[in-house]
Amino acid sequence: MQYGAAAEQAWYMPAVVAPAAAAETAAERVERLASESAVVVFSVSTCCMCHAVKRLFCGMGVHPAVHELDLDPRGRELERALACLLGAAAAPGAAAPPVVPVVFIGGRLVGAMDRVMAAHINGSLVPLLKEAGALWL
Repeated sequence: MQYGAAAEQAWYMPAVVAPAAAAETAAERVERLASESAVVVFSVSTCCMCHAVKRLFCGMGVHPAVHELDLDPRGRELERALACLLGAAAAPGAAAPPVVPVVFIGGRLVGAMDRVMAAHINGSLVPLLKEAGALWL
């Protein structure tokens, strides 16, 4: 536990990145972040589809780990890595299509909003969430 001036400053000071983590590629970081929680959503804070998928999970009683790419200094790199995972990478020099939200459940890629909603409608989303330990119904 920190006391004094160090404790007062700790709340706003960014975490120091370890040298090994600094060398982590965007794809490795996506993989690591996706495996750290039962449900992980890569999002952009101003995206309405991202908001909808987060609300879907919260409405089900699931609280996903959300990584807002527009608030992350390496967000563009992560977005490119996610686009490659989804097979949505653009041609060199062309603008990449939006890839968010991207959802991982149990460390496995579910996909974008269309796949999440399809799984919800066909009834396969709840079993995935239970298997990952995100739901205890």
